[in-house]
Amino acid sequence: MPQNDAARTFAASRKKLGNFIKKRVSIVEDAEDILQEVFYQFARMSEIGEPIEQPVAWLYRAARNFIINRYKKKTEAQFPDISDDDGEDADFLDEIGDVIFGEEATPETEYLRGLVFDEIQSAVDELPPEQREVFALTEYYDMPVKEIAKNTGVSVNTVLSRKHYAVVYLRKALKELYGNVVGG
Repeated sequence: MPQNDAARTFAASRKKLGNFIKKRVSIVEDAEDILQEVFYQFARMSEIGEPIEQPVAWLYRAARNFIINRYKKKTEAQFPDISDDDGEDADFLDEIGDVIFGEEATPETEYLRGLVFDEIQSAVDELPPEQREVFALTEYYDMPVKEIAKNTGVSVNTVLSRKHYAVVYLRKALKELYGNVVGG
């Protein structure tokens, strides 16, 4: 595809593609980064003469893949490995993340995703209020620990401790779910 055609295709699809990404990514800056990365990859493919048979479909598929990769990276960054009392490695969030954010969109996977989200929300609701608040602020709203400490009037160490205990509890509470989801 000649470069001018690529630029026209992207320009014509930019607004809809941007909306597609923004519906799936809650942070505006992340959505803009993904849109920019999709455009960069699309332009690069055109530049090297790599044929793209269905350019609009390629743009959406690339955007979806970037979104999935970004969520996987965030999950890895936000949920450090924490061993449970038995000393077993509790790294099952990656595998649950594969189910939740995976590319497969069958009725079964959609149903499974709903169950996983319900179980996670139930486990979060069982947390003590202070731990639930810290967990929600850090994981759902990406609020920095220092800002939470300042807003709640507790020390950074207390916020970190509450987050740690919340994650440990959630890992234990979701262990049965993990076994059901990944067959372990």
